[in-house]
Amino acid sequence: MKNLFYLFAVLLIASSCKESPQKKVIKEPLVVTASAKARIDSVLKNFVEAKNIAGVSALIFEQGEEVYYNAFGYADINANKLMDRNTIVQIYSMTKPITGTALMTLYEEGLFKLDDPISKYLPEFSNMTVYTGVDSKGNVLTAPLKRDISIRDITRHTAGFPNRADIPGLSKLMIEADAMNRENTLAQMGEKMGEVPLWFQPGTQWEYGPSVDVQALLVERISGVPYSEYVGAHVLDPLKMIETRYFIPEEDRDRFAKLYIRESEGKLVQDSITYSNYTEHWPLTRGGSGLTSTLDNYMRFAQMLVNDGSLDSVQILNPETVKLMATNQLADSVTERSWLPTKGQVGFGIDFAVRVSPPKTPEENNGMVGEFYWDGAASTLFWVDPVNKLTAVLFVQLFPYDQIGLHKQFRDAVYGPYPFKK
Repeated sequence: MKNLFYLFAVLLIASSCKESPQKKVIKEPLVVTASAKARIDSVLKNFVEAKNIAGVSALIFEQGEEVYYNAFGYADINANKLMDRNTIVQIYSMTKPITGTALMTLYEEGLFKLDDPISKYLPEFSNMTVYTGVDSKGNVLTAPLKRDISIRDITRHTAGFPNRADIPGLSKLMIEADAMNRENTLAQMGEKMGEVPLWFQPGTQWEYGPSVDVQALLVERISGVPYSEYVGAHVLDPLKMIETRYFIPEEDRDRFAKLYIRESEGKLVQDSITYSNYTEHWPLTRGGSGLTSTLDNYMRFAQMLVNDGSLDSVQILNPETVKLMATNQLADSVTERSWLPTKGQVGFGIDFAVRVSPPKTPEENNGMVGEFYWDGAASTLFWVDPVNKLTAVLFVQLFPYDQIGLHKQFRDAVYGPYPFKK
């Protein structure tokens, strides 16, 4: 009897010590809560209902999980085609961070240093001069370079390439060179750019322009592979971004969103110019624009970045390289920064704007210090928030670039009332 009692006790203890089935713990989002989702829906829906945009879609991941997706309005109003998850859009300058990523894969191989002169690899830029004005007859005056354009300059927009139509004399030379003609190859683009004087001494100002197109040429020259092939093999294909491309085949064009020009409050006109950029094969594969994408495709790129350079066991960049790209590269001495200050408290890293301080006023764009991001001419937007492990992609097809405060209101909806604190 005593032995039976002992055996029962042992079995009871063993049973009590046996691991109970583990329930899967689902993390509740810290940022994109139920109230945040409601705010986002309201903001996006209101822009569509006011007819200030035709259609819009947004996708947000937090801690590696999808926490928000929705779409409102139309990808094509005339065809009654709704904006949806598979809609293909023109991403314009959201091409730039992809190009920068391709470039930095070569950096990781030790094939260049950021402070190398670009002329070391691109002799087209060996004899550059700097614009100083015009003489009494309107002829352009120039001065020698104080230092060469560096690779760092073309990653942070301090190279000095002219990009405006109102610079006396210089703009005329730039327009005549026609470097960005889509019939040019990247090599021809570089040759024509090298014939036009710089607007200012390298490293002295921040001025948005064709620097990232030069990055694409640099990738092509260093790798010995056509740029479109290199970026596909080293960035897009490994990330399974199969619908991020320069050319949209016939069978996918029914998903290609129309682009709309906002002429006034509530008045949209369909663009008729840009469509053929993506439905014909052109020699120029620009690094600064030219790609189309889908929400989920671009989110894979953003997720790779927030995961320190890898996604689904595929490593595109090393963590230290992503950190370098997301670190402000603009010295305090670079005080002339064009329109960059309108983005808020940001500097500029390697092909990303980088938030260096919290918003100082409620009117500024919301976001977390350490965030890095960029947007596109058709008002698209994405950002990477490493603090909250949050990535957001906003797709819309609107010209002129966001004059309606869409990005500001979307950010406020995501993060909540100013000032946002984690």
